[in-house]
Amino acid sequence: MKAKITSTHLPTIFKQLQHQLGGSLLLKTKEYILQVNNEYAEGTISGIMIEHAICYIEYNIIFKADTTLLFKNEHFNCIHFGYCSKGELLQNFNKKNKKERVGQFQTGIFLNKNKKNTYFHFKKDRVNKVSIISLDASNVSDIELYNQLKNKFFNCPEVQQYSYIGSFNVKIAKKIEELHAIEQNGLIRSLMINSNVFLILALEIEQHKADELNDESQCTSLTKSNMEAIKEISHFIRKNPEINYTLKYLSRKSGLAPLKLQQGFKVLHDRTVSDYIRNVRVEVAENLIRTTELNISEIVYSVGLTSRSYFSKIFKEKYNCSPKHYKSNQNAVSVTV
Repeated sequence: MKAKITSTHLPTIFKQLQHQLGGSLLLKTKEYILQVNNEYAEGTISGIMIEHAICYIEYNIIFKADTTLLFKNEHFNCIHFGYCSKGELLQNFNKKNKKERVGQFQTGIFLNKNKKNTYFHFKKDRVNKVSIISLDASNVSDIELYNQLKNKFFNCPEVQQYSYIGSFNVKIAKKIEELHAIEQNGLIRSLMINSNVFLILALEIEQHKADELNDESQCTSLTKSNMEAIKEISHFIRKNPEINYTLKYLSRKSGLAPLKLQQGFKVLHDRTVSDYIRNVRVEVAENLIRTTELNISEIVYSVGLTSRSYFSKIFKEKYNCSPKHYKSNQNAVSVTV
């Protein structure tokens, strides 16, 4: 199966995808969602135009045959920033080229100044969660981003094709999850999505710079399975903040040695394990104050703490406001509304 995309304009991209893959196309404000369940594929392809020259497309899909997406843009300096949350993405610039592989938690940057062709390949019957940010580099509005792209990728006439596969980066997967968690509507939703996509792009560019400098960070001692275990135990803590956690308990549950656990939390969250647990409890408590009728004492116990004074201290450190004052302000807003 092969689909051909000849535009960087999101509405056109999704019309072309629907024409070739079938499925139903939904439009929510500026977001496009193609839902496919047929002989070609099962899943969704979603996208949003961040600005005139930048679009974000996410593939959460299983193709039922080996599938190639050809991005062909004759009139644009198009550069693609890819990230694989699950499965794999294969890429090359023509059928004869060796396919580069972007594995789980890896980034990829792809540019073809010559024939303007970029092929993305998906293997059949694989669960794929892949995000691609495509930029028309000559027309991005942000001057600093434009200069970075121009100086790095377009000022070298001897480089006509560029393919880069980065090292593991789980922080980007976390940002993509935050993107999925946005529940707001209208302008607020649009601004939050734009902000998250720019952060994802920034992390991919940062990863590229670090790899170029051969930055042998602590990430190199952690395997993909280690980082997957860190993600899973992080989700478990967030869903169950009331548990009395110990490093021994988390080590046993995750299957990771305490040192690996601490390393992984530092890489993924830039926090120690205990600091992450404390931060989760404060964030969950803030949400409960804002969205429930529970009193402060009930909230303290529901997030696994026993000391109200300690809770007040760490809450104020994070939000610069006591829990009591925060709750009073929430109540005042409700009454006003």
